[in-house]
Amino acid sequence: MIATKIPNGPIQEKWTQYKATSKLINPANRRKYKVIVVGTGLAGSSCAASLSELGFQVDVFTFHESPRRAHSVAAQGGINAAKDYKNDGDSIWRMFYDTVKGGDFRSREANVYRMAECSLALIDQAVAQGVPFAREYSGYLSNRSFGGVQVSRTFYARGQTGQQLLQGAYQALIRQSAVGNVSLHTRYEMMDLVVVENKAKGIVARNLDTGEISIQEADAVVLATGGYGKIYYLSTLAMNCNASAIWRAHKRGAHFAAPSWTQFHPTSLPQMGDYQSKLTLMSESLRNDGRIWVPKKEHDPRAPKDIPEEERDYYLERKYPSYGNLAPRDISSRAAKEQIDSNHGVGPMKNAVYLDFKDAIARDGKAAIEKRYGNLFDMYKKITGMNAYEQPMLISPAAHFSMGGLWVDYELMSNVQGLFVLGEANFADHGANRLGANSLLQACVDGYFISTHTIMNYLAGETPNVKIDQAIVSNLKKETENRLAKLLAIKGNKTAEEFHKELGILLYTKCGLIREKPILLEAKSQILALQKSFYKDLLVPEGQQINFELEKAARVEDYLELALLIVEDALQREESCGAHFRKEYQTTEGEAKRNDEEYQYVSVWESIEKNVFKLHKEQLEFEYIKVSERSYK
Repeated sequence: MIATKIPNGPIQEKWTQYKATSKLINPANRRKYKVIVVGTGLAGSSCAASLSELGFQVDVFTFHESPRRAHSVAAQGGINAAKDYKNDGDSIWRMFYDTVKGGDFRSREANVYRMAECSLALIDQAVAQGVPFAREYSGYLSNRSFGGVQVSRTFYARGQTGQQLLQGAYQALIRQSAVGNVSLHTRYEMMDLVVVENKAKGIVARNLDTGEISIQEADAVVLATGGYGKIYYLSTLAMNCNASAIWRAHKRGAHFAAPSWTQFHPTSLPQMGDYQSKLTLMSESLRNDGRIWVPKKEHDPRAPKDIPEEERDYYLERKYPSYGNLAPRDISSRAAKEQIDSNHGVGPMKNAVYLDFKDAIARDGKAAIEKRYGNLFDMYKKITGMNAYEQPMLISPAAHFSMGGLWVDYELMSNVQGLFVLGEANFADHGANRLGANSLLQACVDGYFISTHTIMNYLAGETPNVKIDQAIVSNLKKETENRLAKLLAIKGNKTAEEFHKELGILLYTKCGLIREKPILLEAKSQILALQKSFYKDLLVPEGQQINFELEKAARVEDYLELALLIVEDALQREESCGAHFRKEYQTTEGEAKRNDEEYQYVSVWESIEKNVFKLHKEQLEFEYIKVSERSYK
């Protein structure tokens, strides 16, 4: 049975009641407990700094040379909070409702309400840390709107919100490191999870400079290692982003939830050639002022300035008049793909749509648009050579955010006791689709406000500093050494990068924005064949010390197994919901058709053995929000 540990009582009081009744540890005794935090993005850095401030010993591990290199810097557009500064009707309840609806009624009510509730204090904390949020002329913090909502609740620092928030968390982390409360380990990668009697007791870590493998012991482990969207190869994620930490934990017993719920962001720069290994995200905030359109004529060769208004299809405004260009990401991405697939695509590869600021510049002036988005326009020009003030941007959907991840209960703890999972690494809060500007919010709330209470509650029942049996330590080190030696010994003729690229194309075309049973079955057999080829044809150069190819090979090995689970999850969910769109299950108007009678649950997968998984179900109960057809028209 899946135990969510949701507190009793009204939803408005659940978190307050939990904090009031959770167990505490005397400040003098906290220093006896050690917590390992893996990952230094917003969730990891904020959690590590907060636990250290409370007096716990904290060991932090990152494969970057600096915590500031974490991918949270790439989140541009903003962070949500139900402050109602615009006096436009926002509230905790409305934010709660928007998020559950935006996730297509496939998220846990109690977790979502808590995120909305904690959003208020988070903005105050970020301001106190010095985060330079945009302000009105009066000095009040400014807000803008994001997709899937009809209020302005997004706080932002131009197009650098993630970077500025991470600077605040980084400063808090480094302060604790300087006074000796945090031990920071850079250039270390987690290779495995140490589990003793179903309790997380540490990690197997590899020094990426020397190749040394060590066992790092702790009383609890926090994984804050981000999402797995890079499995699609061409994605908005940084090149080093991967799924290995959560996948290794999954193979040690931690359940994996909703792996097929991967979001495709509607405003990425399109692929320009086969040489590319990454796509660039353009902030969703641009959709506040940019209008999205394609030529009505198929294969239209004309430049955008030569296409008159009456020959332009502003398809989001046409199909979703209530939300227009701010329709949610899953809907906007599928709508763009439909236009591209029906020969209305634009750009050199005809794989994009236009995001046009002509009307906004005419209305507000170039200076106003430059003030709001100047750094994004500069980035666009640097990458493409095109001036978005004078011609429309080219945008296209791209793999972006993982709603799926390790399963966690209300305390953000996995089914493995003492293993806490924060931010994008867990499945919580977003359901089948994430609303824009909720990712930074979840990461910060998990790290600053939730995990500090729940981790202490767990540790209060544990004896600190219990040493692991040396035989277990020796076996774990040997397993990792043998795994890497096996990859080095294959001596084939294809790099890990080539396998990754092939897997990404396979997933994007057969388990991407639109899915269909026969195609998913093809994908399953092809992934198995690719996995077989990987163990026969992989080429990794010799070297146990600095060896980027060995790092990549281990990550791609994990991707090949995760890809099978993604397809398996997509096959079993015979409905369309959020980012999971099955061609067989759609309305007459081409919208997602949910099946609430049979699929109102989160799929929770247990690893049985390699490539074999068992499905469990967390049934979702909606006590406070009425489940309805999700409409943005």
